[in-house]
Amino acid sequence: MSSKLRCTLIVDHLAESRVAMAKLLAQVEPELPVCEAGTLAQAESLMLSRSVELALIDFTLPDGSALDALRLLHAAQPDARAVIITLWDDDEHVFPALQAGAFGYVLKNRPEIELVAQLRRIRDGEPPLSSSVARRMLKHFAAVSEHHPVSTAPAAPASPPPGLVPVQPLRPGMVEEPEVALTERETEVLQRVGKGYTLPEIAQQLALSRHTVADYVKQIYRKLDISSRAEAALEAARRGLVR
Repeated sequence: MSSKLRCTLIVDHLAESRVAMAKLLAQVEPELPVCEAGTLAQAESLMLSRSVELALIDFTLPDGSALDALRLLHAAQPDARAVIITLWDDDEHVFPALQAGAFGYVLKNRPEIELVAQLRRIRDGEPPLSSSVARRMLKHFAAVSEHHPVSTAPAAPASPPPGLVPVQPLRPGMVEEPEVALTERETEVLQRVGKGYTLPEIAQQLALSRHTVADYVKQIYRKLDISSRAEAALEAARRGLVR
């Protein structure tokens, strides 16, 4: 076990934003100290000296970006959760951050009560994705589906969102891995996760307990080898579960 002191890390170049986020965190994790960094260099120093359980990272930093912070954190502490919290909700920011390993993507201009609820879901292990970001992802895949309908004939791969590295076609001799099979209940849960429903909402819709739904989500993540709600939404769209 690490001997480093545990903390939640806030990385934001604006002092007032760091203060506001610290106040929100105090409502969710009052026993967990908050470390603050206004630059990428300060954030890296804290990543090396403290045990970061959760990092809230703004996209714009004076000496780098959230993508740089994500790479540094994953290199120093692979198990730490990193959530982007910013004002940017366009494709050029959302998709590169999710590909870089962000646990979730939250918009800081949302009402305080909503932000606190999202932070509590983080605490409970549920990756947060702001509703507008989820809608953007679903809109992208709906457009892809419309322009590239399912066909028995081979089709050219759809263009990825800005910032994402395109999937390379199979080379001669390579065998495509079969799709991982999910149970009927797991499929129902994945579909609702892809549509942006929270665990309590899914539990109510399927007449299950919240803990049972959380167990299903964990099983789905393990089977699909994914670790975030964003990846689950992508997989649900890929399987045609979200229209």
